[in-house]
Order: sequence, then C-alpha cells, then structure tokens
Amino acid sequence: MKTASYNIRLDPAIKAKAEKTFAVFGLDLSEAINVFLHASILQRGFPFELREPIFNFNVIRAMEETEQIIEDYNNGSRSQKTFSNAHDLIRDILDEVDDEGV
Repeated sequence: MKTASYNIRLDPAIKAKAEKTFAVFGLDLSEAINVFLHASILQRGFPFELREPIFNFNVIRAMEETEQIIEDYNNGSRSQKTFSNAHDLIRDILDEVDDEGV
C-alpha cells in the first residue's frame, strides 16, 4: 500500500497525552490518526459530535476561584497551607465551607 506524508504542528503536551492514550489500544499516533480519518470518511464528517463546552455557574465560579488562587500564590499574596494528615486537611476544608456558607 502506498502512503502519503503530511506534517502537522502539535502542542507537545497534547501530543504526549494522545500518544499515551492511544498506546493503551496498541496504536501509535500515526495509526490513531488513520483510524480517525477512516471513521470520518465512514461517517461523512467528524466521527463524534462537536459542541461548545457548556459549564454551569458553579463550575465557572470554581474555575475563576482557582485562577485567582494561582495568581495569589504567584504574586505572593497567599501562602501555601500544609497539613500533617488528611483529617486536618478535611477539617480545614469543612471550616472554610462553614465560614462561606456554601
């Protein structure tokens, strides 16, 4: 069978994750791409539904809070908490939930 080459640019982190994912099925990235292309041809389009991700209010709020926490750590306005065991960690989380009325 003749083959054709096609060069693509990939985010290295995405490439590594994809290679790890497809390796579970015994496929390398080239083989996985060929599977995708064959499935696309059979479906006459993408072999899966494409939709804009929809996040509910709580997910969006949690993502924004996470971004703020990361920013606070990076600029030094928030210090990292450490715990000696899981019970102390859980107790701290529950205390924060009680304080915030969540």
